[in-house]
Amino acid sequence: MKDSTHQVCLLLGSNIDPERNIPLAIQLLRHELTILETSSIWESASVDCCYPDFLNMAVLVATRLDARQLKQQVLRPLETRMGRVRTSDKNAPRTIDLDIILFDGQVIDPALWHHAHRAVPVAELLPGYLSAGGERLKDVAMRLAQATTIKMRTDIQIAPA
Repeated sequence: MKDSTHQVCLLLGSNIDPERNIPLAIQLLRHELTILETSSIWESASVDCCYPDFLNMAVLVATRLDARQLKQQVLRPLETRMGRVRTSDKNAPRTIDLDIILFDGQVIDPALWHHAHRAVPVAELLPGYLSAGGERLKDVAMRLAQATTIKMRTDIQIAPA
């Protein structure tokens, strides 16, 4: 099992120079992981109304690392390299946020089912993924998107691999 390849869905987010930092994060991730697919980039308001809007996107990757190794050896060091400063304010502005949402088909971040900025990009890649109650992620994302303002940003390009 040690040599098996894992499929992981990551969520990238930024609200400090996000038009630069999201594409840069993808470029840096390509050096560490095999990127299988990327969603569109989506803009939404910060969870805390007092901060700049966020850009988010989902990325399907393949890796031989387990979830803990992926977080400690790739994601956190990349966040630090890109200038991420962690504070006690969980919603504070950030250059980049790299979260594991799904690991080998298992939900790692249950907030996926509760926030449009998570559900919409992930549903673009995995529309038929089912909740524990049997609801398709695509349907959850559509419902959440109707309750908030979220829009696709077609003006930001991710360079092909």
